Amino acid sequence: CEKWGLSIGVMVFILYRPYILFWICASELTFELPDNAKQCFYEDIIIGTKCTLEFQVVTGGHYDVDCRLEDPDGMVLYKEMKKQYDSFTFTASRNGTFKFCFSNEFSTFTHKTVYFDFQVGDDPPLFPNENRVTALTQMESACVSIHEALKSVIDYQTHFRLREAQGRSRAEDLNTRVAFWSIGEAFILLVVSISQVLLLRSFFSDKKTTTTRVGS
Repeated sequence: CEKWGLSIGVMVFILYRPYILFWICASELTFELPDNAKQCFYEDIIIGTKCTLEFQVVTGGHYDVDCRLEDPDGMVLYKEMKKQYDSFTFTASRNGTFKFCFSNEFSTFTHKTVYFDFQVGDDPPLFPNENRVTALTQMESACVSIHEALKSVIDYQTHFRLREAQGRSRAEDLNTRVAFWSIGEAFILLVVSISQVLLLRSFFSDKKTTTTRVGS
């Protein structure tokens, strides 16, 4: 269903959950993208298949990344520079291996944590005869409604987890900045206090005078 191109040195963590249901293939992945690095993934897709690529930068720098999607012939289907998050839907025009890459080459010292969700194909029918001409029974309609509601719950949970991780990262970064600023202020206050004490002591210190007698 999937073929990922993972380069050495990239740490994959947090979440990796492939789904394979009949003709649908969906994958969620959160990975760390180092500075000055580019990471590509590959997916074999059949012609006429509807696909959706969604990504979001969770942590790092200004929370932006370059994204590029190419078909098997190398034609660019999607290209965005320094995006925090985005979603792109397309239909495969030919059979083959599609490639999508995330680039952090514009960053010199900040690594990023990127999440993406790549869905290939449509959801299979909940019941084998769901697409029949006759209407669904009350039980089947209720099952379909519950199924759709649960999918929405999963999507909301995923986005809330991403927002929570992003907020936590910003809070930790802000806490670090405040700590360093406080240390700097304390050091400056110490230097100023010592300087004032030395200056006041110089005002009130007794100066020794030297008397010289000149003989007549």
